[in-house]
Amino acid sequence: MEELGLIVDVVTTLAVALIGGVICHRLRLPVILGYLIAGIIIGPHVLGLVHDPESVETLATIGVVLLLFTLGLEFSFSRLTQMGKVAILGGIAQIVTTAGLGAGIGILMDWSVSEAIFFGFLIALSSTMIVLKTLMDRGELDTVHGRVMIGILLVQDLSVVPMLVILPSLGGVETSLLPTLGIALLKAAGFFGAMLALGIWLMPRAMRGIAGLRSRELFLLTVVIICLGTAFGTYYFGLSVALGAFVAGILLSESEYAHQALAEIIPLRDIFVTIFFVSLGMLADPGFVSRNIGAIAGVVAAIIIGKFIIAALIARLFGHSAKTNFLVGVGLSQIGEFSFVLAGVGLAAGVISGYLYSLTVISAIITMLLTPFALSLASMTYYWLSQRRLFARLTARSIDPDFIEKGKQLTNHVVICGHGRTGGILGRVLESRNFSYLVIDLDPTVIDSLHARGIPCIYGDASNPEILARGGVGRCKVLVITYPDLIATELTVRNALRINPKLDVVARVHSDSEAKALRKIGVAELVHPEFEAGLEIIRHTLHRFGMSTVEIQYIVNSLRDDWDGLDTGGRIDPLYPGKTWTDSMEPHGEVPGEGRH
Repeated sequence: MEELGLIVDVVTTLAVALIGGVICHRLRLPVILGYLIAGIIIGPHVLGLVHDPESVETLATIGVVLLLFTLGLEFSFSRLTQMGKVAILGGIAQIVTTAGLGAGIGILMDWSVSEAIFFGFLIALSSTMIVLKTLMDRGELDTVHGRVMIGILLVQDLSVVPMLVILPSLGGVETSLLPTLGIALLKAAGFFGAMLALGIWLMPRAMRGIAGLRSRELFLLTVVIICLGTAFGTYYFGLSVALGAFVAGILLSESEYAHQALAEIIPLRDIFVTIFFVSLGMLADPGFVSRNIGAIAGVVAAIIIGKFIIAALIARLFGHSAKTNFLVGVGLSQIGEFSFVLAGVGLAAGVISGYLYSLTVISAIITMLLTPFALSLASMTYYWLSQRRLFARLTARSIDPDFIEKGKQLTNHVVICGHGRTGGILGRVLESRNFSYLVIDLDPTVIDSLHARGIPCIYGDASNPEILARGGVGRCKVLVITYPDLIATELTVRNALRINPKLDVVARVHSDSEAKALRKIGVAELVHPEFEAGLEIIRHTLHRFGMSTVEIQYIVNSLRDDWDGLDTGGRIDPLYPGKTWTDSMEPHGEVPGEGRH
């Protein structure tokens, strides 16, 4: 049975990880937290269910390699430049400043120089998984604060690479840190040069030849060999294996085989990454919390407060609003999953002690758990403050007087709240028909672009009553709200109708419950993007079956008129007159005027 020990350990690891992941998914938390907690439970400090932790940690190293390899495959310089200055310059500033904060905490706690520097690296990173999951759940990926956070997170993820270059040189170094760092950077430069040559001359030919065999198994095997082989190469040069995997991913990302390579390796990566996070949890000692509760509380508080201030100030320096600054600060105040990667590598390399490792893991888990709740609380807090008269006036003072003057000249115009893709299309149509409009938006780049075109616009939060008043809502004909945030939409509608009770409001919704809430407060027209897309699909599909334009339009109009976000029980089915929606989900019969096709 001893020869099956590793299999038993792997099965135990994955089974408990599955349970932890399911529980966290049910609680609407990232599954990574379930993996970490699962590792703590089965680790040597609690139940001790894993008999050979060293072998599991070896498998976990493969998870790190695959994780960095896929990061390289997904890397895109064009995507990074599209994020703008706040992503690149702001991201770099955030990393450097936060790393300095971490080093300062380490010095205050009397850690060694190398541990203090490394701790700065660890807390400089935020959790891409946590933030993306939270933004998706809240429907805020395409908001200004969402785009700012994603841009900074992308730069943070890329910063893992130079950190991995510097990491080996920190082990046991106190007095000769700079020369050692110089040697590490020279080694990295030499390795990058060799890999670049191989990537230009050898890798494309090898991939083309394997792809020509039309075998998925051989293609996947080639990709894995490239990934693990390059990782071993960096290890041979005295650098991190994860660094080599990232470089291999970057080189492969420039080929036409990148998408297929990513699709093939992701399932393999997910399995080994799960083992990696469970193995990290196994190294954490729950008893450490009770013995060091004061230190943990102090470090967690310093991380959250310090990262909040730094991220919020950086967003402010790039001209963003109070709302964006506040939410960006809260959203980036946790420690990220790549910090676990660095911590694990640092512990294995002897750069950090077991004490600092446990402190980092516990602090990271706590800050990750708090993030979804903190963002919800921050959003509610901001909107509560924004409706207070003093706060509303203070945030409205930054509006350019020229914008306000242009707004005063408008009457019977359209006020567009949110000039994204939807607002932009509406604006172009209004311009083509010579209808006047004014835009309220939180994105300074959008406002600069509109201002350059001579379009009346106001930089600010449309839910702010002062900003609505300065946008001429009392004199406008239509108010259009395009952003997806239900709370912001409700506040905007309520404040606008207080100023102009006869105002015609058009708003965007994403669910029937949102539609009910907005109808109750007086929204005249609601647009459900998914519902409208469904109608267009119906239109094109029925057209392919030979139905006339008039008949198709009748069905589409009936469906649109029928949709009101309420329970459909007992109403006439527009597709089958004489039947109700409650008769059957699959009624029989034919559409009037049409035989079966």
